[in-house]
Amino acid sequence: MKIIDGGVCAAKGFKANGVYCGIRKNKSKKDIAMITSDVQANAAAVYTTNLVKGAPILVTKKNLENGKASAMICNSGNANTCNADGIEIAEKMCALVEKYTGIKKDDIIIASTGVIGQPLPIAPIEKGIEMLAGSLAYENSSPAAQAIMTTDTFAKEAAVSFEIGGKTCHLGGIAKGSGMIHPNMATLLVFLTTDCAISSEMLQKAVSEDVKTSFNMVSVDGDTSTNDTLSIMANGLAENPEITAEGEDFEIFKQALNAVTVKLCRMIAKNGEGATKLLECKLTGAKTKEIASVVSKSVICSSLVKAAMFGADANWGRILCAIGYSGADVDVNKVDVAFKSAKGTIPVCKNGAGIPFSEELAKEILLENEIEILVDLNDGEGKATAWGCDLTYDYVKINGDYRT
Repeated sequence: MKIIDGGVCAAKGFKANGVYCGIRKNKSKKDIAMITSDVQANAAAVYTTNLVKGAPILVTKKNLENGKASAMICNSGNANTCNADGIEIAEKMCALVEKYTGIKKDDIIIASTGVIGQPLPIAPIEKGIEMLAGSLAYENSSPAAQAIMTTDTFAKEAAVSFEIGGKTCHLGGIAKGSGMIHPNMATLLVFLTTDCAISSEMLQKAVSEDVKTSFNMVSVDGDTSTNDTLSIMANGLAENPEITAEGEDFEIFKQALNAVTVKLCRMIAKNGEGATKLLECKLTGAKTKEIASVVSKSVICSSLVKAAMFGADANWGRILCAIGYSGADVDVNKVDVAFKSAKGTIPVCKNGAGIPFSEELAKEILLENEIEILVDLNDGEGKATAWGCDLTYDYVKINGDYRT
């Protein structure tokens, strides 16, 4: 498997683009994106568990009942959520894609992101879809990635190539997410494409399993969005023997999928609203994998831990505190903690108690922009990794006037 360029257009037969159409007030920011496949693709998706769901999710679920899709349309700047005419607008967007591309309206994945509870006008969207239909290209992943951004400060793209059945396959994607991130399914908005031949059923199985160790292990602020959607289209143009059951080929596919999703996870965590540091909690020694997941996520979600990391304060007691209230079966008298960055590694806790360490070296290590929090429960073979970011003054500033 190789890391490659190309993002959502890395796989054969996928075109994309992103443009400004007028949904946003800021004309310098693109606000609508489209991805199309040259042939109908098998498709799958996972969605937010929030009871309040954006209208696009309801329409996408209906469109994917047959496990097929040929295009994705997404706008930013308005979530089309909690609107009386939300479903009507979402369906009109699909109809407009059909009008300007010829792709059937029920063969479309649709998503929206932005402010909740504000009407979404259809006029600028029609203009945008018409522009997109005439400007799609095989190398335009980056404009599409830019067009789905909200408070993100950089576009998020990833792709890999891998071998199945003697054929070279590709899998890539784009994602957006900076705030309202504590997913319980997938996360934010993630659009993946692959030319690997794989059935809709196995595609659904792969993404449903993958999010448990990728996007569900990311947290920026503890808020689960109303519009979280991860979708994937597989058009089979790599011409490998179709994956229809578990086995070696399916395992290779899952590894490729995870390589892309984890890379996107790290980007999302690093780009948390107002964040200055990527935090990665690597937890080992748990009785089970499930316990490892719960504990590592508890550490990453702690506002006190996040604030300490912002201040480069080696306040390891906050980590023990987060472990203690996680609800997991942990012997706190066995816990070891260390901090690691490009500046080195420093143990700060052994068997649940503090040990002497250099505050000066700890400060130097924690001033880096990527920090690993190493936790060993010394109680088994379970392990997990969770991603998050520090909590800064700017997070409050960004969210204090997000709507206005």
